[in-house]
This record gives sequence, C-alpha cells and structure tokens, in this order.
Amino acid sequence: MKNLNFLMKFVTVTFVLAGPAMISSASADALQGITEKGKLRVSIDPAAPPYSAMDEAGKYKGSEVEVAKKLAADWKLELELVPTSAANRIPYLVSGRSDVVISTLSITDERKKAIDFSKPYSAIQIVVGAPRAENIGKLNDLVGKRVAVTRGSTNDAEITKVALPGTDIIRFEDDATSITALLSGQASYYVTAPALLTTVNAKNPAAGLEPKIVLKTNVTGIGIRKGEAALLEKLNAWVNAGLADGSLNGVYKTAFGIDLPPEVTNAK
Repeated sequence: MKNLNFLMKFVTVTFVLAGPAMISSASADALQGITEKGKLRVSIDPAAPPYSAMDEAGKYKGSEVEVAKKLAADWKLELELVPTSAANRIPYLVSGRSDVVISTLSITDERKKAIDFSKPYSAIQIVVGAPRAENIGKLNDLVGKRVAVTRGSTNDAEITKVALPGTDIIRFEDDATSITALLSGQASYYVTAPALLTTVNAKNPAAGLEPKIVLKTNVTGIGIRKGEAALLEKLNAWVNAGLADGSLNGVYKTAFGIDLPPEVTNAK
C-alpha cells in the first residue's frame, strides 16, 4: 500500500512538473503540422453571401474567402477551403477536419468554452438602413416611421429591444420580402446587416441604401482549437499587421462599403 501511495505521488509530481512542457509541446503541434504540410485548411460556410459563397463557375468568393486567401498567401501556404455549415463550423474544427475557422464567427463567451479565438479581424453589424438622401442618425428619428425587419431574426430581437415608443416595426417572413417592402415604399427603413444593403445596391443601384444607425456590433475572430498557443500567437501577429497596414480594412470596405468599426480596430 505504501508503495502504491509512493507511486501515485511520484506520478502526480512528475505530471505537475512536466505539465508546462507538455502543454507547450501540444500547443506547437497545430502550427508545426500546418508548416510541415505546407497547407492551411480553412472552414467556411458557402451559404453566407457576401461573406462566403460559390459563384457560377463553382469557385468560392466573398469577404471571408479573401481573408483566408490573404492569410495563406502571407504565410506562403497552399489554401484548402473546407465547406461546412454555420452549425458545423466548430465541430469541424474540434474534430481536426480544419485547422482554423474563418466564417463570420462572432466571439462569444459560450464559444470560448469550446475553442480559442484570434484578435478580432472583422465584424458583423446590425444597422438601420435607409436611402442615402435620408437624414437620420438616432433612434428618435425612427419614431412615427415604418421600419422593416425580418421576423425572428437577431435583427428583429435587437430593434425590438431598443426601439422607442411610437416606432412602427413591420415584420416580414424573410429578407427578400423585407427588401421589397423597403423598395416599394411600404417601409421607410430596414434593420439588417450592411452586407445585405450592399447586395441590394448591386442589384438595384437606384436604391442607394446605406447604414444610418448602428444598433449592435459583433466582432469576429479566427477560430482555433484550444491549447494551440503558438498558432494563436502567430495569428494575432498577423491580424495586428493586417489592421496596421490597412489590408484587412480594405477587404471589409470592398465587401461592405464602409470601414471596419472601432470595436475591431481598437481591440486589444
């Protein structure tokens, strides 16, 4: 019994003493594996235009695809895009089917329990959109106006939470119907993401829609598996460089017509 107790103590002490080294070794595995393969596997959701989608020729396009291309090019790696869904982005990563996730992955406390995130490199905003000529900038300006929103969406939840009494919120079943309501004059304003306003303008240049009021900003990070300290450090350095030289802002502005919000550019 004494020998067993001694052995257990020895194993415990050995594990504690070796712990940092073991963690350090494991942390280097992901980055080392990527470097040795010369390939970066990036999970994306191709059903999320204009962030990521597939064009008529069967090639991936979108702002997140451009970020992934830039990351692989800067690290001199071959890029392999791993198509997945919003629900499977994290499971694909955790199971090792991808090395990182670049797919509108908002940084949340709940997600931090499962994976780690790089510093914010982009953002998803909820905005009140209106024609360029409309002079609005605060919630008071919505009082007495008809505001379109897609029923049951996060946009619906946000405008419902912050709207002042007298704001006439008109709910529609999908984005297409909400957009039609705005363009046909059934509603004055539209609560959505800037990306959708850009898409509407591309198809209907006369609409001239632009973000007028930002209701909420969710910052997004590059998702990686837990414990990959070396990879996380290198990703953060890459994000810092991309924000400093304006290249990440360039990707965002090309896609959405506006600069990255301060929640991203000023993030620590």
